[in-house]
Amino acid sequence: MSNPSLAARLRAGERIFSAWSSIPDSQTVELVAGLNFGAVTLDMQHGGHHEDSVLRGIGAIRLNNKHPAVRIPVGRFDMASRALDLGAEAVIAPMVNSAGDARAFAAAMKYPPVGLRSWGPNFAMPRAGAPDAQGWLETANANTVAFAMIETRQALVALDDILDVDGIDGVLVGPSDFSIAWSNGATVNPALEDMMPAIATIAEKARASGKHAAIYVVDPGLVGRFYAMGYRLFAMGSEAAYMLQGAPAMLAAARASIET
Repeated sequence: MSNPSLAARLRAGERIFSAWSSIPDSQTVELVAGLNFGAVTLDMQHGGHHEDSVLRGIGAIRLNNKHPAVRIPVGRFDMASRALDLGAEAVIAPMVNSAGDARAFAAAMKYPPVGLRSWGPNFAMPRAGAPDAQGWLETANANTVAFAMIETRQALVALDDILDVDGIDGVLVGPSDFSIAWSNGATVNPALEDMMPAIATIAEKARASGKHAAIYVVDPGLVGRFYAMGYRLFAMGSEAAYMLQGAPAMLAAARASIET
């Protein structure tokens, strides 16, 4: 991965679009990484990715000069460190509902004195083109992005405390889960209008604390609205969504060429 890092681009206020990968196959990841996204997120929580596919998938993402990110399973903070050692630039932790959750996540993400991350970037350093261990140690904390997911009412109540944790670099909203929590289980609607003021508050508080605001996007038409709220990283779609949207367009063009 050539400079600048994902962390540097976010600090500069750039908007970043991340593809979302659920299929644990390195060739599929390579195809997704070839699309016009700035980053690719490998999903271990609801997607099929596992440790081996993350190892191989990050390589495919790096070869396409895109930023690799990983969403770990709930509570698997050990996998956060593992994902970083395999070359991820960002890790997304789901269901961070308290300052205690955030501290455990940050401890796995950062080297001392910020956290307790163990040394062993045997894949990460060569994949990033890092020339020496000392330089890596001195810059890794700043160049790895810890996103705590905000997707419950508990997390919203604890948001200030979560953002206060040293080593948490930003928050990522999961709007589908958040809509379930917001409606007390009545609906799943990632565009639920009633929750939009709370979604805006999350971004406002994150940015006020000097941290990044990110969100998963189901409807691309909402990106402009989220951008105006202060979100700068947008995770979008999945392999299935890309195929479901691309194939009809191709078939429509083919049929239109026959009918005209």
